[in-house]
Amino acid sequence: LGLNAYQTMTRIVIPQALKNIFPALCNEFIVLIKETAIVGYVGLMDIQKAGDFIKSATYEAFMPLIAVAVIYLLMVVGLSKAVGVLERKLRNNER
Repeated sequence: LGLNAYQTMTRIVIPQALKNIFPALCNEFIVLIKETAIVGYVGLMDIQKAGDFIKSATYEAFMPLIAVAVIYLLMVVGLSKAVGVLERKLRNNER
């Protein structure tokens, strides 16, 4: 085809590889967001830890936890929808 090694890699190999690894990479990103609540108990500041601070300041246990759960749910659902849209666009380019 008359392509050198750089052109072959950037125009043929990398686009095909990205289409194949994109779903797995996005799923790992979503799992990482879900696991930040677990890591937050170790000492990092995250949404769950902020909910714990609010709980200790207001002495309300239920509402901060519900708010944190809703925030995580919205983040995960939004990312899942965005990944689905991107995957459909990538599939449409294959036709």
